[in-house]
Order: sequence, then C-alpha cells, then structure tokens
Amino acid sequence: MSALIALIDDEKDLLDILEYHLQKAGFEVVGFSGVSKVEQFLEEESVDLLIVDRNLIHAEGAVFVKELRNKGFNTPVIFLSAKDSKKAKLEGFEAGGDDYITKPFDVDDLVVRVKAVLKRTKGESKIYKFKDIVINCETKQVFVAGNEINLSKLEMNLLIEFIKNQNIVLSRDYLWDKIWDGEEISKKTINIAIKRLRQKLGNSDYIVSVRAMGYKIC
Repeated sequence: MSALIALIDDEKDLLDILEYHLQKAGFEVVGFSGVSKVEQFLEEESVDLLIVDRNLIHAEGAVFVKELRNKGFNTPVIFLSAKDSKKAKLEGFEAGGDDYITKPFDVDDLVVRVKAVLKRTKGESKIYKFKDIVINCETKQVFVAGNEINLSKLEMNLLIEFIKNQNIVLSRDYLWDKIWDGEEISKKTINIAIKRLRQKLGNSDYIVSVRAMGYKIC
C-alpha cells in the first residue's frame, strides 16, 4: 500500500527506528522532531497519514492536531503516547485522532494499525485546501479567504480536480473525460465553465491558461 506518512516525535532514536520500519513496510516517510514545519508540509504535499507523539517538547500533540482540524486539515492521525489512561485516550480521539497507541508498543503492531487506518481512510478526503481556498465536501461549502462562495456541483468538481492536480497542466480532453464524463460538449463549454469558476473565486490568477495545452491551478 503506497502512502506518504509524516512522523512527528522528538525522540530521535525512536524517530529513526519508526522511519526504518515504516519504510521497510513500503511507506514513504518524512520525520519531524517538532511541529513548526508540519503545517507547511501538509499544504505542499498530499500526506496520507500523520503519526504524532502527544508528549513533544514544545507542543502537546493532541492540541496541535485539534488546531489542524480547526484549520480544515483532515489528514488521518495516529497518536503515540505514554499517557495510557482512559481520559488521555478520549482526549486524543476528541482532538481528531483515528487511532491511539500507548508506549511501549510493538513496531509490527504499529505497522498493522497504520495499514488499517490507511485502508479505512485513504482516498476519502473530505477537505481540500489550496492557498486560501477550502472545500468541505461533506457540507458542500467552498471558502475563499474565509468567505463562503456559491459554486454549482460542476464548478465544485472542477475545482477539486484542479486542487488534486495542483501545478499540473490539465488538458481540455482530460477535463472533458473527468468532469463531463465524455458527454457531447464543445471545447467552448469547458472554457466558459472555467471562466465562470475563476470569476467566482475572485482571483483569475488561481487557474491559469497554458497556451495550446490546457489549464492549471498554481
């Protein structure tokens, strides 16, 4: 199962061990000793899972994850913690955790539980973010710089497709197949739909035209 995992733990030895075993299991892993650069990494990369130690030196893991959730990040989370009380576990799940593993733990057990969370959640993103655009697929709401805008279902699907493929040029043929499901339309229809979407976003610089190739969001 291919997946990108961000691992946050300030114990270097444990970080190295977990990186090794997760990479051996076939995952791409990026380790962080603190939370300062994690949000930027989530904005720039398609991260499938966060593994977060609750007992970080400069941050409390559950508080950090709760802040991420409040900002619209919906990346699945597994907490690691020496806090093994029922109250501590509830705090983790209430903060947005998908699983909670208490220390000490067996690394093989961690790998199994990582696979279980990914199997349950991979490909089911309900929140899409790009710069100051946030799409909540559950509530069908779209926000730009904190202000809600009204998009049609087609416009929302179009915007999601661009965000899923940010900085990649999408040809009209690709969009025709993915968004219009190959139904008979003219290329002018695609151009008009994108023009309307750009107008509703209020910033024509989000989606740019690439001469003779198509469009991309950047």
